Amino acid sequence: MTHPVLNVAIEAARAAGNIMRRELHRVDAIPVERKARHDYVSDVDRACEAEIVREIKRYYPDHAFLCEETGVAGDSSSVWVIDPLDGTSNFLHGLPHFAVSIAYQLNGRTEHAVVYDPMRDEMFTASRGKGAQLNNKRIRVSSRKSLEGAILATSFPFRKRELLPVYSRIFQSVYNRVEDIRRIGTASLDLTWVAAGRMDGFFEIGLKPWDVAAGALIVREAGGVVMDFEGTD
Repeated sequence: MTHPVLNVAIEAARAAGNIMRRELHRVDAIPVERKARHDYVSDVDRACEAEIVREIKRYYPDHAFLCEETGVAGDSSSVWVIDPLDGTSNFLHGLPHFAVSIAYQLNGRTEHAVVYDPMRDEMFTASRGKGAQLNNKRIRVSSRKSLEGAILATSFPFRKRELLPVYSRIFQSVYNRVEDIRRIGTASLDLTWVAAGRMDGFFEIGLKPWDVAAGALIVREAGGVVMDFEGTD
């Protein structure tokens, strides 16, 4: 039986996904604001975030939020970590590879997670200790035990391009040991594709909490390992 908190996250993710599908055909007309030199927010990001928060507050009005667009709101041990439109650049170019990412944390630990790909109608979910699912079917990470023959996902540190020299060294070191590397531009989907065994691994630097909170739990519940470059869990 699905936990009530996870059900609310699923409902909220679907609501945001509906907005994305509806708006994708008119991307050239969507107002866009530059947050930083290489970082943008659109009216669709804001609309999706507002819809997700509204849906969650219907059931949990006292919970707090950490959202990509509006930051921190509320003071509670129950916190929702939300990236309403992961892959904004893809979306604004009409590239159908983006997602909703929602994680529920209790006392700083992620307990439930949802990543929804609205264009493929793929709902990745996980609850701590209960495994990971894709559209209600159990998923597992790849059985590959070494980098030899592996296909990895990655992304560039677009928010902090001063990290490119560091990233380039990491990329070169990894690339020389694997079959190939893919760069698709949506960290939450990179992680869930690892969880589903579509990719053998994922690495990136300069990520924010909302980029990885949901995807990390889904990977772990699918049998994978998530750590930083120092080897810390």
